[in-house]
Amino acid sequence: MKDTELRKKAVKVRQGALEAIYGAGSGHPGGSLSAADLFTYLYFEEMNVSPTLADSADRDRFVLSKGHTAPGLYSVLAEVGYIPRKDLRTLRHIGSYLQGHPDMKHTPGIDMSTGSLGQGISAAVGMALAAKMQKRDYRTYVLVGDGEIQEGQVWEAAMFAAFRKLDNMVVIVDNNGLQIDGRIEDVCNPYPIADKFQSFGFHAICVDGHDFSTLRSAFLEARQIKGKPSAVIMKTIKGKGISFMEHQAGWHGKAPNEAEYRMAMKELEELEAGLCRE
Repeated sequence: MKDTELRKKAVKVRQGALEAIYGAGSGHPGGSLSAADLFTYLYFEEMNVSPTLADSADRDRFVLSKGHTAPGLYSVLAEVGYIPRKDLRTLRHIGSYLQGHPDMKHTPGIDMSTGSLGQGISAAVGMALAAKMQKRDYRTYVLVGDGEIQEGQVWEAAMFAAFRKLDNMVVIVDNNGLQIDGRIEDVCNPYPIADKFQSFGFHAICVDGHDFSTLRSAFLEARQIKGKPSAVIMKTIKGKGISFMEHQAGWHGKAPNEAEYRMAMKELEELEAGLCRE
């Protein structure tokens, strides 16, 4: 898929995430928006997944370790066809299968229930190890937040992944620089992130997480690495795509009101219109 088409898809993913959060009256827009381009690239180009492969043992796996950004994941699942787009409006409603965090028992396309930060990467390591033991070719991808990597369990999992030479696994870090309490370096500085993963035995790749050409190069590079797992460190913008949400920690876990929602959707509609003219 051409980069322009991927950018159009990413706009749809952002629109769906905001629609879900606004409908719920709660949720996490900042990280959903910063990861929207990554979600788009994984599901439309990188991963061997589709609704028709949902039960295939050979499908690729994706684990959203930073599970609070489920609105972004649900939105891309709707774009791919796992769930009806109209169901995004039921996010967090009583009786809805779209919970505030991913639930593998009730939501199509979800490979692991997550939400407790730090734990998703351990589940992903288990999936990658299972593929090795069963001699299957599927790859495992896991998205962690840059605030999340302050959790010790992340590094226990990283140490194990490198020790077991899980070259069928890619850890992706959404480095938007902000967490719920402010700048990550002011809360518990995780920098330098790439150096840390390298010291644990990973092949580390640093990219612009909003540029599809660099994302493509990074994941192609990761496929060529043998004998060690890869870490893709994405530099991103919290709230990407909505001017008044960008670089604002306050939008980590707050739903827009009606006026803010209309302004945000207007910005995305204008962006979409511009892309259609390219």
